[in-house]
Amino acid sequence: MASGLSLKDFDYALPAELIAQEPIAVRDESRLLCLPVDRISSVSHRRFDELPDMLKSGDMLVLNDTRVMPARLYGYKPTGGKVEILLDRPLGEVNESADGNRQAWLCLVRASKPLRPGAPVQLPEGASAAWLGPGPGASARVELTWPGTLSDYLERNGRLPLPAYIHRETSGDPLDALDRKRYQTVFADKPGAVAAPTAGLHFTGELIDRLLAKGISNTRVTLHVGPGTFLPVRKENLDDHQMHAERYRIEPEAIEAMTRCRQQGGRVIAVGTTVVRCLEAAWQGDGLQPGEDLTEIFIRPGYRFRAMDGMLTNFHLPRSTLIMLVSAFAGRERVLKAYEEAVVNRYRFFSYGDAMLLL
Repeated sequence: MASGLSLKDFDYALPAELIAQEPIAVRDESRLLCLPVDRISSVSHRRFDELPDMLKSGDMLVLNDTRVMPARLYGYKPTGGKVEILLDRPLGEVNESADGNRQAWLCLVRASKPLRPGAPVQLPEGASAAWLGPGPGASARVELTWPGTLSDYLERNGRLPLPAYIHRETSGDPLDALDRKRYQTVFADKPGAVAAPTAGLHFTGELIDRLLAKGISNTRVTLHVGPGTFLPVRKENLDDHQMHAERYRIEPEAIEAMTRCRQQGGRVIAVGTTVVRCLEAAWQGDGLQPGEDLTEIFIRPGYRFRAMDGMLTNFHLPRSTLIMLVSAFAGRERVLKAYEEAVVNRYRFFSYGDAMLLL
């Protein structure tokens, strides 16, 4: 996928005050920058709740129904040193033991000093973690032991893993309750993500009903966003960058619905880069294949899209794989020019920010 582009080609200037720290009061009242991909039409500025007027009957939105886990845990080494553990994905089955349930996980671990193999980390409510060894990339293999069910334990003791550019106190932040509600989509259903599919945060149940009333249907896929979404690209040569693996699942019914939409002249519109990665990873041969798998797909200029005809997406970090993906779909220079216009017009950026529509 040689494109002759390097990391610096995806940089842009962004004033820090445009990085959204809190969600807008009403989800679908965020702003929406419309970027036609035909290279002829000009950018327009709308509101997200105008989406039914911007799509046509027969179009289909593909939503990511993953649910963000409160997957960030804080603990202590026997020496008293603090440890932060961000769960990614399980590596095996849950095993019951006398001191609780045990399971190996792939995690990101931060500590003042590296953990020793097998050395315990004390977690709340008598839970513990033990470092088993390195994992792929910056991750580690960790064995967790916890009481009761993991989902209940995380709800009581875990924190939502907000990205670092959203500033919160380590514990007891007054915005925690708001984040628990608003850093989930209204259609979040399947726990497993450590970051929200942020393009979906703009939807309300009422907006989905209005879209359906106009003949704009939707279907669901699942891609559990992994902690790799927080990791910067460090290689100037993009061919040297390794993506973090993410779990996805597509049901046969979703594939049938998307195939029928296209056959009848409708457009399949991915809601977020997570859906784009899911669909493009699942395209094998001449079509989408159902099932569950891991993907490390890295979409950047030079990639030929096959599974979708448009996308809704938020504004992404400079030099990130996400702005590279959007540039692959709409053209790097055109995307960066649209970002410049968004800065001039004081759009809100990143996870809690405004959105773009690319058709």
